[in-house]
Parts: sequence; structure tokens; C-alpha cells
Amino acid sequence: MATRVLCRRVRFLPGWRKRFTQAQLIHTKPKEEITDEEENKKVLEHQDASFRGEYRLHYNPLSYHHVTRNSANSHSQTDNYEEEQCFSAQAPSCWQQSNRYSVSCSRHLSSSKNTLLDLAFNKASETEAPSALSYNRKPVPPDVKVDTRAFLKCRPEYTSLSLNLTQRPHPIEWVDVLPLLQKVSVLKGRMKPSDVSQFLVELSKLHPDKMPLLLSDQRFIMLLRYSVEHLRIFSELQLLEVLQSFVWLEIPASHTVLDVFEAELRRQANQLTLHQLLLAADLWRCIGRQVPQYLQCLYDSVHLHVGQVGVPELVQLLYIIGEGRHCPKDLIRPVEQLLMRHLSQLHPEEVGTVCLGLFKSQTSLSEGAVTRIVDRALSFVTEMGDFAMVNVLKYLRFSYLYHRTWLEAMAQEVPRRTHRMGVQGLMHVTLTCSALHYRNDSILTSVAESIPSLVPHCRSKDSSKLLWAFGTLGFLPIQSPGFYPSLIDALRKRKAEFQRYPEHLLTGLLGLAFVSQFPEDLVTLALSPEFVYLSLRNSQLELKKDMFTLDGAVALELPQWKGPRLSGELREEVAEMLWKFAQSDICLKPEVLEAESALQDLLGGDKFVCKRMILPHTRSIDLEVHLDSNGQPVPVNLLCPKQSATMIPSPQSLEKINSGVPITDKLLAQLIKGKNTTDSLASSVKVTPTPCQRLPPDEGGRLFDSVLDLTNDMIETLTKPSRRDSTHQDSVCQGFKGPIKIAVQISSRNHYCAQSQQLLGLHAMKRRHLKIAGYRVVELSHQEWSSMLRKSRAEKLAYLHCKIYDNL
Repeated sequence: MATRVLCRRVRFLPGWRKRFTQAQLIHTKPKEEITDEEENKKVLEHQDASFRGEYRLHYNPLSYHHVTRNSANSHSQTDNYEEEQCFSAQAPSCWQQSNRYSVSCSRHLSSSKNTLLDLAFNKASETEAPSALSYNRKPVPPDVKVDTRAFLKCRPEYTSLSLNLTQRPHPIEWVDVLPLLQKVSVLKGRMKPSDVSQFLVELSKLHPDKMPLLLSDQRFIMLLRYSVEHLRIFSELQLLEVLQSFVWLEIPASHTVLDVFEAELRRQANQLTLHQLLLAADLWRCIGRQVPQYLQCLYDSVHLHVGQVGVPELVQLLYIIGEGRHCPKDLIRPVEQLLMRHLSQLHPEEVGTVCLGLFKSQTSLSEGAVTRIVDRALSFVTEMGDFAMVNVLKYLRFSYLYHRTWLEAMAQEVPRRTHRMGVQGLMHVTLTCSALHYRNDSILTSVAESIPSLVPHCRSKDSSKLLWAFGTLGFLPIQSPGFYPSLIDALRKRKAEFQRYPEHLLTGLLGLAFVSQFPEDLVTLALSPEFVYLSLRNSQLELKKDMFTLDGAVALELPQWKGPRLSGELREEVAEMLWKFAQSDICLKPEVLEAESALQDLLGGDKFVCKRMILPHTRSIDLEVHLDSNGQPVPVNLLCPKQSATMIPSPQSLEKINSGVPITDKLLAQLIKGKNTTDSLASSVKVTPTPCQRLPPDEGGRLFDSVLDLTNDMIETLTKPSRRDSTHQDSVCQGFKGPIKIAVQISSRNHYCAQSQQLLGLHAMKRRHLKIAGYRVVELSHQEWSSMLRKSRAEKLAYLHCKIYDNL
């Protein structure tokens, strides 16, 4: 019977027995050589094979770290902090309002899918790559050792759900193994399932140093074959025992025997308890094999056993979900409900594990749920380990939730922990701060002072994201003289990595450009034709826009630059792409349309206002205005790109704007001083004072307490400069031979650091570049202009008049 079953299973694997005996037991790659692209590619290939009904094996490295089982507790932070994958297109439910006035300032920094680019680099016959890009990646030595499975120590219940890698069986020597191998060769086909499982368990106790010798022994290979022959008649306990022995035996994740064991576990999934399913999932993780189909069986079982899910089961489930990088949509709601039910019972390290699992699987919970999770973490933040604290920050970054109290706590916790944290943990701290636009000098200064000593442990990814985060938050070089030079040097030392991760170089250089730093050798590399060609081969990343921004910054800030530049065709292509996006989104915002319309009325027509991207590389629009030497508007609309008729407000929409204006002493003074016949004007104005309270709209729809009707003379007085203003403007403008160029910017909260007047990096750079290009910047701040939108047309004109002419 067993033989018939085996034949039915093996017929999917033609020539399996021969290939099995010839299988090379090669150890898995160290973590330093494992990339996200390999993980993603292998998982996809595995899924594709399953749809074709094939049994195929694909090498999938360990998700978080490669288990060195002779020192299972010595996991380095380099191994622990995960290379994040590109976020999904579906934004979380609590995603913060995005920047409404500029094109996204960068692609997702965590994106690391560079398969096409990798192929391009390897095709030397097709591309003449510069010698500087010869790829020879050197492993990064670990700086801080942390235990990613520390949460398993929180409760004894975890012993039935997971494998304790710190409790390796007492090792035996090779001489003790030889009798066992001899028995295997003697018994051969007469072995029972219990014999096979017992032999494997005993052999797994061999000292790790001798394990390669065992794996290459033909008698051991014969034993593995017998385990497959007995697979269908193993009990559930024996099946899990064998799988656990594979962990200690260090069976490579690519070994063929694991393929049939995974298939058998999927077949028996309905017969396994929830604890057994979770244990098997943890064993697969310890082996380092991605098993998405088995995990789906586990997730299906969770729906059937929701009542059995307590705190340890829930935390272990989320840990497995994170390692599998996927949470089924139909499981999100039950998981959220379980989390909210058990949240008060979670320990500090368990909260960190929950956040990491949600982050890795890119699972979006409701804003209320995320807030409650962070509140729980905040209640014992001083007791949390560094790893758990960083995991909370990761999930905050993914959820884009500005939790003010937690961030204020980080201002206290991070400075006292930086001396013991590794570079990757510090990178995630500052990256979260930049993503949430939270600038705190205590955090930034403490991290900046710690980084120079950690440079030998920096990957190119760490260096580039640190530079991006600090540049985005406007941390100037003078604030920590050694910070930027040390990271620039780190980029130089790991230059070879840029051929596989070109986004790392561009990310770092953009962060430096935000604070006006341009290392010429790295800029030369980034803009070289070879690097540009190879970078553009990767269609999954928006590298064109990054190169375009860097190129534009170099052109303005390095006027003597003689190095490479992007081609004119590429610059035109990206500029057109950005402008098309702006036309479909930014240009149609009500705030922008109202500012454009009001400026046209103020200056005398649409020919005096040009809505365009003055500096396309800064990825946002401006309203351009020119004044002559007498302060009078000069037509600029001829410079504008062709605009859609839908961008111009209709006359009907303008008629709906109230013509009333509140009477103030300042407004009266402006009206009276602007006319020669002041007495007659003053006597004609009848003001009816009212109490200082908001009144309901009158029959004309006015919302102001005390108003007057505007005449043409009054509007002319408001919109044209007075003699005194003209005299002042003449004195200012006479120093300019050409027209005065003004860039009117409609800013938003997302242009600034949270609760601060500090511009974020891209927008600070834009202001700097506009001044270099000869423009004067007039900002219509979000706070001021949003409130003006609710006021009358005359007040808007008066506000814009002051903004334009007071700026001179």
C-alpha cells in the first residue's frame, strides 16, 4: 500500500529518485548575500509552479536571519532589521493627507525590486559598464546583536507553538553517529516509520561542526529517501519530529526532500490542531523556506478556530504572517478584533512583534486600532527593548499615523539609547521621523553624533536613507560637522552596491542636495550615461524623476559644473510627465484656481499670471508674475504652457462671490488715502456698527458683521498702488534693469515639518533654487490662504496686493 502511494506521488517528479541521490547539499547563503529580489522572485516562481500542478523547489532564504544553529542566540542586528519591500498600492485606512501641491518627492524608499537592473548589469556583452561599477559586494559586519524572537520568553505557552533555537540538543560526536549510520545501511527497506523518525532525531544531535560530513554521507541520503517512502504513514507527531530534526540538521531550504514534506503537511492540514499548524509554520521559518501554500492552509484553519486564539497564538500568528510577507484580506478583520480584545494583556516585546508582523505583511488596520496599539506600547515604553521600540516606529511609518505623545516619548528615549543601538535601528528611527515630518533636534543630534563610529557597519541602504531622512528634516551640516562627511565616505566605500541598488545612490544624493551638499565624484557617477542607462532599465522604480531632480539641482547650484548631465531628450520627457500630472491634479485644486483668478483680477487680466512649473525638477507649480521697473505688471502668459480650458474659472462662478467687505479702520484709511476727494468719500460711507458676534447671512448671502457695497472706484483703489506705494516701488524697482520675477507659491501643511515653520528638504531646496534663478518668492501660506477662501473677493484682492507689493 505504501509503495502504491509513493508511486502516485512520485509520478509528478520524473527521475526524482536519481536526482535525489545526486542532490548537492549546499549550505544556504549567508544573510549578507540574500536580497529581497531573490525572495520575491522565488516566492512568485513557487506560486506559479503550484498553479501548473507541478512539484518544484525554489530556494527561498530565511526571511529575517540565517540561523547559525551552533550559536542560535547570537543574531546580529544586521540580520534582524529587515529589508522592507515596496509598499502596496492600496494605502492604509489612516493614511495621512498627501502633499496636495507637489508631485511625490520620491518613490517609496523601501522599494528594492531590481531584478531587471540586475540582469542589465550582468549582461556585459550588451552594456559597457564603467569599471567603477564592478559588483563585488562585501558583507557588512554586524554592530549590535539582538534576539528577534525574544517575545518567546514572555510566556511558557510558546513552547508548544515554536522551536526554541537557544535550546539545541546536547551535541554528540562523530564516533557516536557511526553506529547509527551502520544500522541504517543494515535495516534498509525493513525500517519502520518510527525507526526513520528516531534515527533522524538522534542524528540531529551531531555537533554542528561535523554536520557537513553527515550531510554528504550516502547512508544519510539513503535515510532521507526512506523518510519520503514512509511519509504517508508518519503520525502527526512523527511528521513534526522529522521536520524539527531538519532544523538541527541544517537541511538547506533548497533540498528536494522538503518539497514533498511540505506537500504532505498541506494534505494533513485539516487533521492538525492549531498549535501543530503554528509549530510547523515556525519550523519552516527556522529552516528558511518560504511556504505560502502551507501558510494559506494555516490561515484557513484560523477562521475555524478563532475561539482557540489566545494571546500566545495571536502573537505567534502575527509573527508568522510577517515572515510570510502576506496577510489574506479576509483575515485582517478577525486579527484586528483579536488584537483589540487581547491588547491589554500584551507584554512589551509582544507589542513589538505584533507591529513588526503587521509592518512586514503590509497589513493596514483602522486608525483607531493603530492608535490603541501605540498607546499600549507607550504605557511601558521604558521597558521595551530597542528592537521592539523600532518595530513600533516602523508600523507608525507604514500607517502614516502622527502619534504626538509617542513621538514626544521618542525624544526622551532615543537619545539615551543611541549609544547601544545599531545603525539599522537608528536609520529606521530617523526614517520614521522624516516620513511623519517630525523634527526633533534631540533625536537628530544624538543619532548624528553616533553615526560616524558606525560607518563600517553601514550598508549603502542605511547610508542613503539616513542622508534622505536628515536632508528632508533640514538638518544642516554645521549642526554636526562629522555626520554628512562620514556617510558620504560610507557611500564611496560601498559604491559597488549601486549597480544592483541604483536607488540607494540617488536617494542619498537627493538628501544631500536638500542641504546643498554635492560630492562631485558620486554626482558624476549618478549622472554618467552608463549609470543612467542601467538605472532606466528598471521599470519598477521612478528613477527618472530622481535623476531629473538631481540634474536640475546640479545645474543651479554648481554653475561651473563640467561633469555629465542628463540628455535634453530625457529632461524634456520627465518635465512633460510631471506637467501632465500637475495639470490633472495640482492645477485643479480650488486653492490654486482661486489664487490664480484673484491675481488675474488684481493685475488686470490673465496675461499677467502664468501658472506653470517654473523649475520642473522641483516637481511643483507656481503662479508667475512679472513687474516692470515702475511696479506695473508685465504680461507673462506667453511663457506659459498650453492650459486646458477647464482650469479657468467660469464667470458664473465668480458672480457667486460676495461683494461685501467688513469695515475696519485699516480698510477705511486705505480707501480714504487713495483718493483726492477724501471728504466726499468719507461722507458717503455709512458704517453701522454691530456687536462682535457672527450674524446669519442676509438676503444677499453676506456673512460679515458690518459691510459696504463695493463700487468700481473702491475696487480700483484696493487693486492699484497708491502714490506713496508707487514711490516706494519705484525706488526699489529702479535697481533692476529687467522685470522683477515673482513666484507665488500656494503652500500646504505638508511642505513643513509638523507644527513648525521649518520647510521640508525638497521645498527648502526649491526656495533656494528660485532665488538662484532670480525669482522673489511670495508664499500664500496654508493657514492664511485657506481662511481667506471663505472671505469676500475684495479681501482676497487686498491680501494679495499686500503680499505682492510688500514683498518688494
